[in-house]
Amino acid sequence: MEQWLVTGGAGFIGANFVRYALEKHDKVRIVNLDALTYAGSRANLDGLPDADRHELVHGDIGDTDLVERLFARHDFQRVVHFAAESHVDRSIHGPAAFIQTNIVGTFNLIEVARRQWENQPGDLRFLHISTDEVYGTLGPDDDAFSESTPYAPNSPYAASKASADLLVRAYHKTYGFPVVTTNCSNNYGPYQYPEKLIPLMIINALTGKPLPVYGDGRQVRDWLYIDDHCAALNAVLEQGRNGETYNIGGRCEMKNIEIVELLCRLLDEMSPRGDGASYNTQIQHVQDRPGHDRRYAVDASKITEQLDWCPQTDFPHGIRDTIRWYLANERWVNAVMNENYDDWIAVNYSDRG
Repeated sequence: MEQWLVTGGAGFIGANFVRYALEKHDKVRIVNLDALTYAGSRANLDGLPDADRHELVHGDIGDTDLVERLFARHDFQRVVHFAAESHVDRSIHGPAAFIQTNIVGTFNLIEVARRQWENQPGDLRFLHISTDEVYGTLGPDDDAFSESTPYAPNSPYAASKASADLLVRAYHKTYGFPVVTTNCSNNYGPYQYPEKLIPLMIINALTGKPLPVYGDGRQVRDWLYIDDHCAALNAVLEQGRNGETYNIGGRCEMKNIEIVELLCRLLDEMSPRGDGASYNTQIQHVQDRPGHDRRYAVDASKITEQLDWCPQTDFPHGIRDTIRWYLANERWVNAVMNENYDDWIAVNYSDRG
């Protein structure tokens, strides 16, 4: 039985990957280390396939003693590192947590892993999951981000992830430590915490609240369905070359306002308002956030050519499946939208009207 350490495996992408890995690999046991902050939830792990091959450990990647105990107790063949503070808006209001988790926490994790690897050489691989936001912003006609695009982060979040990426790279170059890094575009799908664009709009629409759109709403993002991302990460774990970086994108560039308007049309069809009005009457343009990147686009040709991966879910199907999931999982929505969630929405949007 292979032993995998997954950090941040109770968050959106991490929990979906844990579910995917348990279904895909019947000889894998997962130790899931998660701090269970606001965006990580035990509810994200309900109904896991073959749940006896999964162990949730409540703890912080910055806790050296805890991480050392886990490595001493298990002979990990894979470390899959999702754990991160990941929301740009929160990094603007409180950057310190992003520095601590994304940089210091990553250092602690990879340093403990390196020491075990050096003391007990074996089949270990460290997969570091990052973001396309490290590359900065693109103009309307610029080529998409490639793995050779220079880093130019424009938010505390992006800067903290860029720092972590470079640290992971340095561990390979300096120590020969077996690492691989992925930089993904915007994910969407089930279990995404409703501070991100798509679940925020779905839930606000259904609860009769405004749908806040930053600025003119013409910021462009590349959208990647969560199942496709998990399949890409699995391909990198199995076939990726140590020391390499792979960009993962959905080949789906859309403006934010187009996403919101599409969600309104689909909700009008799938869960109409009681008064017969369209959900688009709830759209409200608000003051743009500082340093808001205008466009992201990801060139994923490297992972396609080298690892034979490409996205399988087109946006029209993926977004319908996502809406259906949120409509069918009201209990999950109510569990994560506690008083802290309401406080955050008030802090981030109250002065932007």
